[in-house]
Amino acid sequence: MGRRTAFFIISALVSALFLWLALRGIDLQAVIDSIRQADIGWILVSAVFAFGSLVTRAVRWRGLLGDYGAKLSLRTTFSIIGITFLINQLPLRAGEVARSLLAARYGVPVVTAATSIVVERILDTLLVVVLLAFGLSRLPESPQAETSAAALVGVAAVVAFVVLLIFARYPHYAHNLLTWFEARLTFLKRFNLRRLLDNVLEGLQPLTNGPRLIHALVWTLIAWGFSLATLYPLLLALNITNVDVLLATVLGITLASFSIALPVSVASIGPFEGAIRVAGEAVGMQAAAAVSLGFLFHGLSILNYAIWGTVGLVTLGVSLSDAMSGKPEGSGDEVRGSSGEN
Repeated sequence: MGRRTAFFIISALVSALFLWLALRGIDLQAVIDSIRQADIGWILVSAVFAFGSLVTRAVRWRGLLGDYGAKLSLRTTFSIIGITFLINQLPLRAGEVARSLLAARYGVPVVTAATSIVVERILDTLLVVVLLAFGLSRLPESPQAETSAAALVGVAAVVAFVVLLIFARYPHYAHNLLTWFEARLTFLKRFNLRRLLDNVLEGLQPLTNGPRLIHALVWTLIAWGFSLATLYPLLLALNITNVDVLLATVLGITLASFSIALPVSVASIGPFEGAIRVAGEAVGMQAAAAVSLGFLFHGLSILNYAIWGTVGLVTLGVSLSDAMSGKPEGSGDEVRGSSGEN
């Protein structure tokens, strides 16, 4: 058995395990009936916001690429983003690698593309942590100590991000601080922390540019606003209105985001539904309703990625295997033709 085959089998087993946990104690027929009775109008509204989420992420990424991004059309960056999310539904989640390789077809250095992706992940993680802290602090039955701790985590995440930006702008301060710690805690030298520090600071380097930082922050907020707006209508579609819908949306999006980060699963099936169930039950939602929401939201998300990922492949004229392998096109027309699109 090859390594890739073994990984696929393990991913399928992990998905099956989490799916079993998500469905434990649930009447599956009730879930099916609930989804069948969902309001199609609200589902279409959610689909529009899901599309907007991809568009806004394409705008953000284009700006993070700097001068290289200015040479790319929004259609090109949107197509690459769509392909990225499509490939991320497969085990190994190699979409970000494919994105760097696809960008290279249009004259973007792989290192530049990879750095922009690192910045995206840092910003996304920061916002998810802040949203999760906000959501946990708003839980109706949450003890005061846990509420305060959640708020403190959110504030700490923002402060840590600001400190990292300062270190990225003035790296010698970070190096001096690390040297000070290593002189007093000599065992730290074994972990080669200087190299790790340099990698982190290098990834944040684009954000030391004022206009690029503002662009990244604004479009990160807009993109996640669209993500939140994708889930909210689905609660209305399933007529789940007896809970704090806004709180359910915030917790659902944040926990689902953490579940997607698990690389060993098939299209996050299982972990995703489990995350939505946990979020739903935390705000007082019935378990069956939460699971119905999880399946509907996940199904719509996968369909959204499948549609726009396929459109991206057709638009760029590449196959899925070429996108995943980074196989170059022979003509090189991509580099010459991309800048003229609108």
